[in-house]
Amino acid sequence: MTAYLHEIAIATPEHLYRQEEVSLWMQELAGDDRQRRLLKALYRASGITTRHTVIPEFGRGFFGRDAHGALVEPGTGARNAIYARESRRLGRQAGEALLAARPDFLPDTITHVVTVSCTGFVNPGLDYFLVRDLGLPAATERYHLGFMGCYAAFPALRMAAQFCRADPNARVLVLCLELCSLHIQLGAREDQLLANALFADGAAAALVSSTPPPPGRTALRLDHFTSNLVPEGEAAMAWSIGDHGFDIALSSYVPRILGANINPVVSELLATGGHSPDDIAIWAVHPGGKAILDQLERSLGLRPEQLAPSRGVLRDFGNMSSATILFVLHDLLMAPTDRPRHIFSMAFGPGLTVEQALLTQLPGKV
Repeated sequence: MTAYLHEIAIATPEHLYRQEEVSLWMQELAGDDRQRRLLKALYRASGITTRHTVIPEFGRGFFGRDAHGALVEPGTGARNAIYARESRRLGRQAGEALLAARPDFLPDTITHVVTVSCTGFVNPGLDYFLVRDLGLPAATERYHLGFMGCYAAFPALRMAAQFCRADPNARVLVLCLELCSLHIQLGAREDQLLANALFADGAAAALVSSTPPPPGRTALRLDHFTSNLVPEGEAAMAWSIGDHGFDIALSSYVPRILGANINPVVSELLATGGHSPDDIAIWAVHPGGKAILDQLERSLGLRPEQLAPSRGVLRDFGNMSSATILFVLHDLLMAPTDRPRHIFSMAFGPGLTVEQALLTQLPGKV
C-alpha cells in the first residue's frame, strides 16, 4: 500500500536575527583577535542570512557574568528548562497550523503521533503534549525518536509510511522540533565556533496517510527509503551531553568525507527505484552547511537549480537539525507541478549516517 505525505506546516520562534548581527555579538565575546578573524570568516561564508531562536538577544543575552566580570555559561539543566517550556509552545504552533491547513484531517481521525528531537529531554514530552494541546484522541499511539540528529526526519517518515502500509486507516502526524540555539557555547574550538554560526531553532509538522490526495491537491508519494553508514566519518560528527549544554563534534572535513562516499550510496537508492540521475528533477538535500551543499553539487554533478530549495532554506533559517529537511520539502509542496516529478532527498548526522528517500511529487493546482 502506498503512503503519501499530504501537508507540511512550519513554525519558528519569534526572535529573528540577521547573521551579520549575530557575528558581531559573537565577536564581542571572543577571547582574542585570532578568534575574531575566524568568526568573521565563518559567518561570512555560512550562506545564512537570518536565523530564529527562542533566546532573546541571541549570542549576547544568554550568558551571565560573575562578580569579576567573567562570562558564565548556563548549565545543561537551565538550558533544558527552556527547552521544556518552549518546545511545547512551538510544537503546538506547528501542529495547529498543520491541522488548520487540512480540514480533511480532523483531530479525532489522527491515529499516530511520531515526534523527533535531539536538543532537549522532558517527559511527559512532545508526543504527550501534542495529543493534549491539539485535542487528539487519548488513544492516539505515540512514538518519540530522540537524540538521533539531523537525519532523524527520515526514520520518522519511514515509520509513518510503515504504519500506513500496515493499516489503511492510519493517519500519522509527524513533528520534528529542534531548539539548537540552546546549546550555543563559548570556547575557541573550531567545531564550537562553526556550530554557533550554523544552528538555529524551528519545527515542522507533517501529515502522512495511505489515502491518495484529493483532486487539485499536490502530495509527495513516499516511494523508497534507505539508511547507510560512512564509518570514515564516525568521529567527524558526534553529539554528546556536557555540563554546559550538549557538546558537538563537527569537523570541517565532513563535506569532504561525504563527497568521497556519496556516489555509491546514491546509486544504490536510484537503482532500487529503477531511476537514473537524469530522472531526478529536484535534490532535496539537508542543508547542513554551505560547504556540504557545494561539495555534493560537485560530487553528484548537479545543476545549481537542483539544490536551490536547500540553499534557500539554509539562507533564510540556518540549520535546524532534523526539522530542516521538512522545511525544504515544505517549499516543494508549496510549488505545485502539472506533472509528476521525482525528488531525491537526503540528510546526514552523527556516525556518519546518511538517510535517503525517493519521493514523487504528484500534480496539484497549477
